[in-house]
Amino acid sequence: MNAEAPVEPGRIVLLTASHRVAPGLLSWPAWQTLRAADRVLCADDGHPQLPYLREAGVGVEIAAPTAQELVDATAAGRTVVVLAVGEGDRALTDGLARMAGSGRVQMPDLELLPGSYDLPGARLLDLVQVMDRIRRECPWSSQQTHKGLAKYGIEEAYELVEAIEDGDRDELREELGDVLLQVVFHARIAQEDAEEPFSIDDVAGTIVDKLIHRHPHVFGDEHAETPEDVKAHWLRTKAVEKQRDSLTDGVPLGQPGLALAAKLASRVRTAGLDVSMPAGDGIGYELLAMAVRAEAEGHDPEAALRAAARTYRDAIRAAETAANGD
Repeated sequence: MNAEAPVEPGRIVLLTASHRVAPGLLSWPAWQTLRAADRVLCADDGHPQLPYLREAGVGVEIAAPTAQELVDATAAGRTVVVLAVGEGDRALTDGLARMAGSGRVQMPDLELLPGSYDLPGARLLDLVQVMDRIRRECPWSSQQTHKGLAKYGIEEAYELVEAIEDGDRDELREELGDVLLQVVFHARIAQEDAEEPFSIDDVAGTIVDKLIHRHPHVFGDEHAETPEDVKAHWLRTKAVEKQRDSLTDGVPLGQPGLALAAKLASRVRTAGLDVSMPAGDGIGYELLAMAVRAEAEGHDPEAALRAAARTYRDAIRAAETAANGD
């Protein structure tokens, strides 16, 4: 009497694909599994992969089987692929886990197969999509302009600096997000300009081109061994790009006073000009002289004053506590 051949276990493959990657761009193992499968199931008839699978000759059944039905479908060693549809797969995976944990069911092989992965920066696509919807549907956001948002850009930048000074990693991450929001918000508004529209992709493309052009020691044939070499490359390239008539061109007068004085002093020092300090009495000229001296000695006067002010703030709080008898 011949012994019965062992029954080959079936196989359930849960195929996932990132919604941030263009549909149809699946990995080679994913395509191999899809083509070799006995059945391919998907609960969502609007799944973005469906047109591409059908175009490639992969038949897909629109069905939402229970865990038991899926296990039954793998009888006699059949392979069933299930296209993941996000949170809707939780009930199915939970059901399969319960069946496997019961020990009373001969389970098929279970496999999670990522068909595509998020690349670094993929969540930025989510941010762009969310911002687009907010701009269209939010009564407040839909009415904002570049000028109306300008003050928030300044506020968020200062809050970012404060988070850096505090050394709070959670706060730093949040404030970086707030600054990034300003960039995406302004770019979304710019898309609607009737005469000179541009998008977040144009913004990103501009800075990418600029970074590549200003780093010939990374993307080109030039060499830089020290930070000083890099800065020299940067200044030379920037000078050619801007073609400025004066060293003072491009220095924003709206920045804090000490930072403005230090920036002007840096331009003068870098150019090797001999510029006399303006004659005048009063605290403004004294502060100007101190800022120029600090810059020449390699200090950031704005940061130095902020650090001193924070120490002063702590002293004030200590004095208040002592005065209140706490």
